[in-house]
Amino acid sequence: MSSASFNTSSFDNIAEPEAGACVEQTRRALLLAAIATTACLGCSTQVRAGEDLPGSDERPQKGDLLVFSEGDQEGKLVTSADLPLGGPPVHAWPKDPKTSVVRSASRLNEILIIRLDPEELDEQTRARAVDGMIAYTAICSHAGCPVTAWVKSDVGDNEVFKCMCHNSEYDPRAGAQVVFGPAPRRLAALPLALTDGSLSVAGSFIGKVGGQG
Repeated sequence: MSSASFNTSSFDNIAEPEAGACVEQTRRALLLAAIATTACLGCSTQVRAGEDLPGSDERPQKGDLLVFSEGDQEGKLVTSADLPLGGPPVHAWPKDPKTSVVRSASRLNEILIIRLDPEELDEQTRARAVDGMIAYTAICSHAGCPVTAWVKSDVGDNEVFKCMCHNSEYDPRAGAQVVFGPAPRRLAALPLALTDGSLSVAGSFIGKVGGQG
């Protein structure tokens, strides 16, 4: 019957271009997805490589330079000019001068550096200092919190390092001995030297680094 007879050629002519367009769009989408995936994989590989750099989690080594660990100067060398007499302290990481690897993979490597009047330092502390500049671990010996404050002591007139977690206080003039709070021992000390005007490590930590236990 004539009503059952259709001319399908017009439909064929329409369907084929639409199918071709769909195929092209699918190919384009797959290509873009592949490019994006490759880029992401490359980024993640770079992050992992940075985290796994040999030596980045090793304790400070003799000869390491010290670089800022925070602030506008993060990553730059700490020089004597960066340390005002009487504080406040700066926070730093050790950096291998040969490989340029910053030993920042372990928080136990963060260091407090401060400059005080050499006449205020006891004999043992003065021996580890250079021009009144002294360094200690920035990790509290009580619960392993960061030591972040430089404030007047609760038990004296001098300013001291203070851990704000449980209020432990340390006197940097006397080897960072505990003067207040629950900390069981002094902060580990790090001997310093000057290398071309920049601060460097003169020896290993003296004392245990980290919280009790």
